[in-house]
Amino acid sequence: MQQPVPRRMLIEAVVASTIGTTIEWYDFFLYITAAALVFPKLYFPDLDPFWGTILSFSTSTVGFLARPIGGVIFGYMGDRVGRKSALVSTLLLMGISTLAIGFLPTYADIGVLAPILLTALRFLQGLGVGGEWGGAVLMALEYSHTGKRGFYASWPQAGVPLGLLSSTLVMAVCQQYLSAADFLAWGWRVPFYLSGLLIAVGLLIRMRILETPLFAALKANNEIAEAPVSETIKGHWRELLLIAGTRITENASFYLFTAYAVTYGKDVLKVQDGLILRAVSIAAVVEFATIPFFGWLSDRWSRRHAYLAGCVFLIVFALPYYFFLDTRDPTLIILATVLGLAGGHALLYSVQASLIPELFGTRLRCSGASIGYQLAVPLAGGVAPLIAVSLVELFPDHYWPLAAYIVFNSLISLTCVLGLAETSRKDISQS
Repeated sequence: MQQPVPRRMLIEAVVASTIGTTIEWYDFFLYITAAALVFPKLYFPDLDPFWGTILSFSTSTVGFLARPIGGVIFGYMGDRVGRKSALVSTLLLMGISTLAIGFLPTYADIGVLAPILLTALRFLQGLGVGGEWGGAVLMALEYSHTGKRGFYASWPQAGVPLGLLSSTLVMAVCQQYLSAADFLAWGWRVPFYLSGLLIAVGLLIRMRILETPLFAALKANNEIAEAPVSETIKGHWRELLLIAGTRITENASFYLFTAYAVTYGKDVLKVQDGLILRAVSIAAVVEFATIPFFGWLSDRWSRRHAYLAGCVFLIVFALPYYFFLDTRDPTLIILATVLGLAGGHALLYSVQASLIPELFGTRLRCSGASIGYQLAVPLAGGVAPLIAVSLVELFPDHYWPLAAYIVFNSLISLTCVLGLAETSRKDISQS
């Protein structure tokens, strides 16, 4: 068993992972917010609102389809070249594609080529974020491998609500202080331009961090896997499928509580502009605190028990969530959003950072964690807004089908997590 690393090195690694994750998810969420607010009008202007929204979210779904591919590519890089190399590469890819969206002409400028290019850039975003997660959580997990792994590994997960908060806040500020015409004409591009500055900051931070001690030891002993992806699929296919099933409710619910909630508030509830974005922003602040708390809890309790509790919470909370939204009362809408994100989602998401990578040895950990984590994305978060829009179209006067969708997903995840091993006491320093 390897010795613990100095505390300063551990903190630096965790901070670098968290800041980089915040920046990458800022980019990814920024697109989703724009897909709800402006892309239907700018890139699909000749369609009625329903089909414009469907196609706008469909371009967003392309990013989710790309994420498993990114998981394979950068998981392989992480296991063959190193965790740090994978992290730097994903940050560059994500930043360049996001910045390019800010300069992209609209349908009025170049016709049908505009949505095609938009979709292509979203695909590149998906590749980047697909490889980001595995490297980021492994950087924190493998530096803290001798203790409190659940707590330290959960910090990169806390970068997700920070990315969500920063993207929604920047977009909300632009929307609030610009006229509707100016926001639609050029104001929505400003948050995308800011990505260039953030990427430069992220690269400076990540380049300072050394390779994780577990991978460095593996490389020194010449024990690196020759074909980590194929070895992972052949030897751990059962774990990969169970991980994917375990993730379904967390991933789908997150995008229902954030991206689709913006559309639901605008088109169905018709609440005041900015209310849902404000609710999501408040929830993101609270979730930044609850994610590491639940990670700490999984160290003291157990990974599986904490995850089961999150699934049960979402099953019980699904109907009250939409009941609160349907009141159109700002206080209850904010309360529902906070409970959904900082409660149910945070409990599940925090535990994943340790539960999933701990299932694999060091040789295959980046490939196994990345592939398993991203495998569920196209069938969960990728289609959740599309399914939600369709359910509202089929049942315009009822919100119970949306709640039933969350319950269905939660039952799948609850069943799958029961099939995974408990890993909180496992020695992960073995190859």
